[in-house]
Amino acid sequence: MSRPMLLEVIALNAADAAAAEAGGADRLELVTDMAADGLTPSRETVAAVRAAVEIPVRVMLRAEDGFAAGDVEALAVRARALRAEGAEEFVLGFLDEAGGPDLATVGRLLEAVGDGCRWTFHRAIDRAADRDTLRKQLAGLPGLDTYLTAGSAKGVADGLAVLVAEAARATACQPGYEARIMAGGGLTTSHVPRLRAAGLDAFHVGGAVRPEGWSGPVSPQSVAEWRTLLDT
Repeated sequence: MSRPMLLEVIALNAADAAAAEAGGADRLELVTDMAADGLTPSRETVAAVRAAVEIPVRVMLRAEDGFAAGDVEALAVRARALRAEGAEEFVLGFLDEAGGPDLATVGRLLEAVGDGCRWTFHRAIDRAADRDTLRKQLAGLPGLDTYLTAGSAKGVADGLAVLVAEAARATACQPGYEARIMAGGGLTTSHVPRLRAAGLDAFHVGGAVRPEGWSGPVSPQSVAEWRTLLDT
């Protein structure tokens, strides 16, 4: 049985969150600093967003630009605080110096947020030394249900062929491809037909629903246009 299309929208604050929900988003990725590919928001922002919307909210756990973890214990403290604030879903993912998944850091953060939290491994996969090996190393971690990926560090336009190939592996139920593939990172409406034809059913947008640019607000009308595209 096919799954409903998933539209995830990046939110920076409660106003963004409300606009995304009004436009038809299914889920939010809550971050600060989109220019740095998203960093951890404040506890106050998490509380405000949760009060503003009813759709699921995935909170970024990432303290600095790049895909090295930095101060893991400080990030774990923030993760516990966000969990105490009511955050139930998260976005995280780090690489070691060799370009493999930083399993120790990922494990430490999963321990910090506790059992039962669903989470996304974010675009660190697009900088990995070996995407397939990374997936197999992460397979089976509790709560991992999504990979956010453009198929390339340069964005979806460059990574389309990779996304199509990985969608085929997911359809074939190959090991490491159990988690849902969510396309995002420079995603435009022109990419959607090919990705949908390949079997992808989850899409992530940020700047694409901000007509005034990254620093501008989410437009519910733009979100609604994406909703219509995915539902057609």
